[in-house]
Amino acid sequence: MEKNEIRAVIKYLCLKKMSSKDIHSDLVETLGDSAPPYSTVARWAKEFKLGRTSTEDEHREGRPSTSLTEDNVKKVEDVVLADRRITIRHVAEVTGISYGSVQRILANELHMKKVSARWVPRMLTDEQKKNRVDISRINLEKFQADQENFLFRFVTMDKTWIHHIDPETKQKSITWKGASSPTPKKFKVSSSAGKVMASVFGTLKA
Repeated sequence: MEKNEIRAVIKYLCLKKMSSKDIHSDLVETLGDSAPPYSTVARWAKEFKLGRTSTEDEHREGRPSTSLTEDNVKKVEDVVLADRRITIRHVAEVTGISYGSVQRILANELHMKKVSARWVPRMLTDEQKKNRVDISRINLEKFQADQENFLFRFVTMDKTWIHHIDPETKQKSITWKGASSPTPKKFKVSSSAGKVMASVFGTLKA
């Protein structure tokens, strides 16, 4: 489909009160790799919702931009989605687009930024999750039965392996994240032979 035809489809779906996200999903399902990136869909949907009627590009005075095109935006998006840990310099090398233009596309068109993956406890099985819920429910019942003394009689304990080395630093885990994407996570795993078990106990009673 031509650009103007795709924009006409976006305009029509906007009239049906569809969100930018749903419009983009519909286009991807229909057009596959030929679908425009989400940033393009969101920009045109916003224009149409503000009252724009034309699907033609507006005439701009001055020197035209040769890098901030829809094709280049899609190139950058495809490269980043294939490897979210890729650097801007590497994206520029792969796509043949200048470093500064890649920066502008990522920030202004794709609304992406680099964030560090957040450490979370190791992945739990369904049975382990159920056990945690059951234990929490039992403790809640005990607390409700004797709120005054429960916290002073309650002893909590946690343990963790402290590894001698961590093969992946925080800097290495930095990945590209879209505006609506969740923060990436990485699970704590046994990463080295040398490690020490640390156990910590706590109570409100002095």
